[in-house]
Amino acid sequence: MADHFAAFSFVDRITGFTPGVRARGQFAVPAVLPAFPSCLVAEAVGQLAAWVAMAQADFRGRPVAALANEMWFHGDVAPGAVLGLAVEIDSCDDEAVAYAGRATSGDALAIELLDCLGPMLPVAEFDSPGELAARFDLLRGPGAPPGRFHGVPVPEIVRGAGVPGESLAAVLHVPAVAPFFADHFPRRPVFPATLLLDAQIRLALQLAAEAPDLPAGTQPAPVRMTHVKMRSFIPPGEVLALDARRAPTGGGAGQIILSARANGLTVSTARLEYAPRKVA
Repeated sequence: MADHFAAFSFVDRITGFTPGVRARGQFAVPAVLPAFPSCLVAEAVGQLAAWVAMAQADFRGRPVAALANEMWFHGDVAPGAVLGLAVEIDSCDDEAVAYAGRATSGDALAIELLDCLGPMLPVAEFDSPGELAARFDLLRGPGAPPGRFHGVPVPEIVRGAGVPGESLAAVLHVPAVAPFFADHFPRRPVFPATLLLDAQIRLALQLAAEAPDLPAGTQPAPVRMTHVKMRSFIPPGEVLALDARRAPTGGGAGQIILSARANGLTVSTARLEYAPRKVA
């Protein structure tokens, strides 16, 4: 399968490894990409933690929908950069993995994940245990060839009703077919939670840009995301109703409460804190 370990895999090599305790790794962001969103940087950190957890479970289980209770946005990552990845495992067993992690670009901190928890589910439901074990050996050895990732189609957000600067609704159509489903996951395609978070952040920043207290010459930038919860898997072809509501704190800063629903049921919730940033 050509897109397996290519279309949505963000660890090129594991450069340091203490079983069940910590790991270091790297990922070369292809220079040909137009951008590399912060949520994919966070995905890279989570994937490194997943390799530690899967190896500890002898590839019987894997963490799925492992999200951070706190995600700090420290800086953007440009195409062509080499990400330095690091995770520290707080606990890991057949039930769940708890960890913290970070990603750097050069000497600059890009993303920091705190208080992450990933439920462990049977590997065989999602992927081939043998292929994952072989991939792990490759990553711990010479590493995978860089440049495999060619980007992901950004799901379109169709803006709906709302009160300018206060609330905003939108619809997101999950593609029925996309290369990343062959990587996430081959045996049970699931829309990546980080792509949903990216769409929700884009919606939140649209709402924040309309706030009347946003200082002139600035634009809203994400600072911290908290209370992230994924309540169910999102299959290909799903239609999601997104909602964003602003709780201002003054000076152009604020918090936006986010949710996503499918068929009337809540599938995810989160909160985004943002602050004004001067336009370059």
